[in-house]
Amino acid sequence: MNDQLDNLAIHTITNKPWSAEQCIAKYAAANVSAITFWRYNFEGTDPTTLGRQAKDAGLDVASLARGGFFPAASALKRQAAIEENLRAIDEAAALGAPSLVLVCGAYAGQSLDDSRLQIQDGIAACIDHAQQAGVVLAVEPLHPMYAESRSAINSMSQANKLCEALGNHPSIGIACDVYHTWWDPCLETQITRAAESGNLAAYHICDWITPTSDLLNDRALMGEGCIDLGKLSSAIKESGFNGYHEVEIFSNRWWASDQDDYLSAIIQSFRKI
Repeated sequence: MNDQLDNLAIHTITNKPWSAEQCIAKYAAANVSAITFWRYNFEGTDPTTLGRQAKDAGLDVASLARGGFFPAASALKRQAAIEENLRAIDEAAALGAPSLVLVCGAYAGQSLDDSRLQIQDGIAACIDHAQQAGVVLAVEPLHPMYAESRSAINSMSQANKLCEALGNHPSIGIACDVYHTWWDPCLETQITRAAESGNLAAYHICDWITPTSDLLNDRALMGEGCIDLGKLSSAIKESGFNGYHEVEIFSNRWWASDQDDYLSAIIQSFRKI
């Protein structure tokens, strides 16, 4: 194993054209250490099978993406979201994933404060089930451009406050994604705050390019853009976090490329940072 890759994980959505089985085989052959599956990978197979295949190939399962989307207009829809998250928790446990990443959601017909309260209530309704399953619910703050409909949790500070409001329960944590948080002048302080509370559960990396042609699907390979990944990765390390650095890139441009060449580029850029 190349020591430089010991803490590298890759999300299957990064190589979206590949099947889950292809991702397992390709990542293992490239000496990547871990894999994060997405729930769409379970179409046609089941999480237990994929988790076993990853383990047999020598890969750790870093996490499962994704749950969340708690806010809604009616109590009935909010309860349906909770039930869907309970299913996702069970899938994470079957997969052997230590955490389930939460894109918390928002509802455009109400205030952000109301959405945040519904997020807190939704997570609170899932915590006991997560604890019994041995799964951490990893809240992922999303960039403010997504505040209207994708997530009302838009900074590490808000994520820390959410964890604290839930008593820093051992089954809730934070997934820090640089794409969503790099702009924050308080980011390093909030990383330390999360780590000191035992809430820093995951670290996702990619880069931000300008101009951005698509706010969802034009993320960049590490080193292509303006994010100071060396500085942020140092802050993550200094906080005491020793988990995987998970490459998560949504990119129409890279998805259209040769995926073997793309994987080689991911590994090369990872080594540089």
